[in-house]
Formats: sequence, C-alpha cells, structure tokens
Amino acid sequence: MKPLAINALSTVNALGLGLKETARALKESRSGLRRCDYEDARLDTFIGRAEGVELTPITGDLARFDCRNNRLGLMALRADGFATSVAGAIERYGAGRIALILGTSTSGVREGERAFARRSAETGALPKDFRFAETHDHHSLATFVQSYLGLAGPAITVSTACSSSAKVFADAAQLIEADVCDAAVVGGADSLCLLTLYGFKSLELTADTPCCPNDTARAGISIGEAAGFALLERADMAGDGTAALLLGYGESADAYHMSAPHPEGLGAELAMRMALERAGLAPGRVDYINQHGTGSRQNDQSEDAAIARVFGDGMRCSSTKGATGHTLGAAGILEIAICCLAMRDGFIPGNVNLRTLDPDFRCHVEAVATAGAINHALTNSFGFGGSNCSILLGRRA
Repeated sequence: MKPLAINALSTVNALGLGLKETARALKESRSGLRRCDYEDARLDTFIGRAEGVELTPITGDLARFDCRNNRLGLMALRADGFATSVAGAIERYGAGRIALILGTSTSGVREGERAFARRSAETGALPKDFRFAETHDHHSLATFVQSYLGLAGPAITVSTACSSSAKVFADAAQLIEADVCDAAVVGGADSLCLLTLYGFKSLELTADTPCCPNDTARAGISIGEAAGFALLERADMAGDGTAALLLGYGESADAYHMSAPHPEGLGAELAMRMALERAGLAPGRVDYINQHGTGSRQNDQSEDAAIARVFGDGMRCSSTKGATGHTLGAAGILEIAICCLAMRDGFIPGNVNLRTLDPDFRCHVEAVATAGAINHALTNSFGFGGSNCSILLGRRA
C-alpha cells in the first residue's frame, strides 16, 4: 500500500490529557492504574480511570450528546491542537472529502445502565429523558464528532471489541485508496461502565492487583478508558506536523472462541504477516512491537508464540496496559499514539508492573522504558471472537 501520513494525533487516558503528559508518564515507566473508585462499582480490582471526565460536560448546541464516552471524545478533540488541524484539512479538501471512522465497543452504555435503573416499576418502560441515539447508541460518538468538527464525508462506526480503533486505520486506508475521500479522521473512545467491570469479573478475567502483562504471576486484566484521534492524509501531503507514517495493516478472524484467543495465536500471526506484506517490509526491519498484552495467561502466551514465529526469538516488545489499563475499543488508537511517541522521542516503552518474565516466553520484553531509536513499530490489537488487527508504522523522516 502507499504510505499515509498521520498529520495530527491526540489522546486522553489514565496517564493524562494529551501527548505530552502521556509521553512523560511512559518515559518514567509510571502507571495510571488505581484501586477501583468508579461510581458505585464495588469490585476488588484496579482500573485506568481518566481524570477530569466528570468536569467536562458537553454543553450548548451539542448538549444532547452529553455522556461519559462522548466527554472522553471531547477531551481528545480539544487536546494536542487536534480540532485545529482538522479545520486546516477542511480548508484543503472540503468537509465532504474527509471521512470519519471511529471505533468503540461499549459506547455510552453507562447511560443505558442509568436509564434501566430508573425504569418504571409498573411498566418497565425506560425514562422519557433517556437519549438512546445520542448517548448509548454505537454511532453516538461518530455523530457527535462529525457535528463538532463540521465534517460532511462518510461517517462509519467500527465495533469489533478490542480491535475496534485499530481497524479504523485499515478502513481509512481503503477509502483513501478508492478515492472516496482525500483524508480521514480516525480513532475512537471507550469509557468505564458497570457492564465491562462486572462482565469481565464474571469471566474471571480481572486481576485484584494492577495487571502485569508477560509476568509469570499475571492473573488478569485491569480495565481502563481512553479516547484518541488521528488525521490520515496521503504521504505527499505530509507537513511538519506529521507524527508518523501508516505503512501497512493486517486483519484476520480466528473464529475460534467467543472470548478466548486461538491457543497458538494463528490469527494474530496472520495479521502481523499481512501488515508486513502490505508494507513491503521484512520482519527484521521492525524495531519494536507494542503487544496486545492484556495480562491474562492465555492471551499473553499465544501472542508471544505468534510473535516468535514471525519475528524469531528476542523480538523487542512490551505491553503498555500495565500503565494505561486495557482500554478495550480504544486500545488501538491509544497504543498507536504510544508507538508514534516512542518513534518521535526515541524510547522503548516499558512493560509496567513486570517483575519476572514468564520463562517460557521467547520475546525480549522491556520491563522499564529504555532509550532507543525506533524506525518501524508494529502494534497489535486483538478482540473477542478472534477479531485481530496489526498496524505497522514508520518514523517520520
């Protein structure tokens, strides 16, 4: 594929608001995880809660979209000059030539939970003030962002569990290649809610300590929340603000199990090989892999095996979910942003909370952030049902 330029980037997550705060925390190998203090969740677990969401209501003409998930989106739109960069793209191409493709898995389900708790005792009817389309619906975020930015091109929502906001990069590349649009705003958001906190607990997948991916004592995930956006344009339109280049993507579907990955990581392997092939890059050219690395025993084991088959023993890797938590449908955009920061600033993100690497693993996992040049980075996002996506990035020249 022809490379695409990531000409603007933003994020909000448990490490902070914006790229600067996120990069600082990563370089310090600092974790944003905290003991669960989310609303009325009574769970013995740790979460990656973003600060300031409760203090950022959506007001004015777009107040109907006010919910936690869209608030995260608003914070990311305002961060890192992202909305201003999109305004410049509208001047270059026109609002109708910029696509919007966003990923989410839970969307504003918290608003639905609140509405259900207030349902009529007599009829079971939901309260009349519940705004399903503007809050709970999966396309709520895209509708809100499109309105906020003034975009008029195709608007698409991708919901493939934890690969959602990685797959949007693949969709954008295809739309630009097909000349459906000249640029695309991609990204996504997923916010904390009781459904995921109690749901993953019922699956016995949450840890009662901060998650420790790749560790021999790993015992499950820590759920987090995040939002982020990127502006994709053809590489010949790249300017001084280019964060990185999108060189390739790979997608696959295990269809092995509803919630468990393929034990040998066959779908993960296929996605990584497709990303390399699309980029025309040999495995030895990749300097760093940001693993999906959730901290569950089966996920980390199968991903390590898949990486070793593609890249050989000793591939430099880390999972950053010990710092941010597993942000589910927002994991793709968050970890793509992390890779862009690592390439820009010349460091390998650390695998926060790693104490003892699983002795059966073949990857070289960096426990703490380490200085080092990265010219090519790959990031993995794997979702329930075997929905896999690998994104291959290159450093801006």
